[in-house]
Formats: sequence, C-alpha cells, structure tokens
Amino acid sequence: MGEKRHIKEQLEKILAQRIMILDGAMGTMIQAYKFSEEDYRGERFKDYEILLKGNNDLLTLTQPEAIKEIHRKYLAAGADIIETNTFSGTTIAMADYGMEDLVYELNFESARLAKEAADEFTAKEPHKPRFVAGSMGPTNKTASMSPDVNDPGFRAVTFDELRAAYKQQAEALLDGGADILLVETVFDTLNAKAGLFAIEEIKEERGIDIPIMLSGTITDASGRTLSGQTAEAFLISVSHIPLLTVGFNCALGANLLQPHLEAIAPKTDMAISAHPNAGLPNAFGEYDETPEQMGAQIEAYMKRNLVNIVGGCCGTTPEHIRVIAAIAAKYQPRQIQMLSK
Repeated sequence: MGEKRHIKEQLEKILAQRIMILDGAMGTMIQAYKFSEEDYRGERFKDYEILLKGNNDLLTLTQPEAIKEIHRKYLAAGADIIETNTFSGTTIAMADYGMEDLVYELNFESARLAKEAADEFTAKEPHKPRFVAGSMGPTNKTASMSPDVNDPGFRAVTFDELRAAYKQQAEALLDGGADILLVETVFDTLNAKAGLFAIEEIKEERGIDIPIMLSGTITDASGRTLSGQTAEAFLISVSHIPLLTVGFNCALGANLLQPHLEAIAPKTDMAISAHPNAGLPNAFGEYDETPEQMGAQIEAYMKRNLVNIVGGCCGTTPEHIRVIAAIAAKYQPRQIQMLSK
C-alpha cells in the first residue's frame, strides 16, 4: 500500500503548488508515422485474418519504439503526466479485432513502456517527477442506452460485463507500473461507474490507494454527455467516489469547454482537469487550431481559477503541450481541499 499512497500524496502536494500538465493526443501523433497495415501487424501478427490498421493499442506490441518516442516527446515538451496507449484496451473494444486474449499484455506493456519513459525524465529532472496515467477509455458500447432505435429497452452490454472488462484492464495497467488510473472520455456515466466500481474492488483486494482521474465528455452544443447529463449532473453522480481529479476532455475545443468547467468549479473540492481538442475538426476531420490559439484559450481557464491539470486531446501535439506548459507556469493552481488523511 505504501508506494501508491506515497504517489497520491506526492501528486496532491504538487497540485497544491502548481498547475500540472497532461500530455496530448496519442492518435494524432501515431497518424504522423503513416503506418501501413504491415506496420500494424509486425512479424507477430503478419498472418492475422482480420485487418488491423487502426488498432492503435496494438502498436504497443508491434511498434513499441514509436510509442515510447511519442511519450518522450510529450515529456520533453513539459508533461508531468503521460497517458498509456490503452484507450481501447478492454475485451469489449478489442472484440472488434478478435483480440480479447491480448488485453492483459497490451495494458501491461503499454504501462511498462510509458513508465520507462517517465522514469528517464524523472531521473534527469528529480525536481519534476513524471507520472503515468493508465488510460481507460469508454469502450464502444453503452450501458444506459439502446443501440437499436426500435428496441429502446435493449442493452448491448451489462454493468457487470463492463466491470469485469475494466477490472482486467486496470489490474494490468497497475501491474505494468501505472501511477494513476484515468477513466476518460466518459459519454455514459453508468459505464464510468462500472470502471470506478472495478477500481474500488482492486483497491480493497490489494490494500492500495490508487489515485483516480475521471474525465467526462460533453458531446455537443447541448452541453450534455451522450447519455444526457449536464456537467453539474455528471459531477454530482460521481462525487461519492474519492477521486484525485474530475473534469472533461475531447469533443469540444478549449473555448467551448470553458462553460462546463465553470459549472463544476464552484461545486467541488476535488482537483479539476481539462484536456480539450485543438478546436473542432474541419471538413476533412483534421484539427487546425495552432498551439498559440489553443494556449490563449486555455489561459482563460487559469485566469478564472478553473483548473489544476491541463493537457490536450484530439489534434494536439507536443508543441501544443509546450505552449500550454509555458502559460501554466505563470499561474497559480485552483485551490482545493485534498482527501488524503
């Protein structure tokens, strides 16, 4: 229990002193490599019967040096926390590729790679310790809504199936060296609750206190998650869990995300995180917002005392993180009341 509690206390101490920096987009950086189907397969999966291009989590096994290089670029840009390459690392999401059996290995190796990169930078700069957040994406199924418009009572996944899948992912991430578990891009709070329930089970079984970051996503101009919650309702529905941070990521650019951060900031003592997209996608699905444009919008968060951790989601690069980190260094973090006793 000692090590994880030490990490949580270390994080809380840093959060009280300054705004921490999360990394940027993994997918955006992977796209720059222009990997082919053969690159995704590598030698190990060269005869696999399903097309694998697009399974970014698999690159941890087939292109590990590229993934580690991406981590290093974000760390060099000033990230305090890097996310593992495991956004789709559950049996539920990996079923699309028939790779459910690889889930433990994918998560373990992703955490190990990220931890090695983080430790390199901590060793070089002991005054600025680096941390690994195990990324736990929302899966591609929802527990609250039916995918069939003609059968509103139908559910493609159950709470218990989600709990079991998240538990396997979280255990592998922790075994591989993750310091934090980040349940992110939450579009359905029931999915997130299954993940949080699984983490609480692991905490009890292992006798450890795992720092948890929880990040929802507001999907459109309605200001609600896909399952219909406002930012404030999302906060209230997860406030019973002892979280390190609560916040939002993805879907919106920094300026459009700000009202939702303003909605929760006065209503919680928890630290708040935000990692928005680099604006909204253009007609080609690409993100055009420059590091300077995005930095100026995120600076507004800091001027209004809204955030404790900031980073980037879709479309962001190490240069975006470098600019955001330089701006954050000029501001005090939002004052919070920590939970550690």
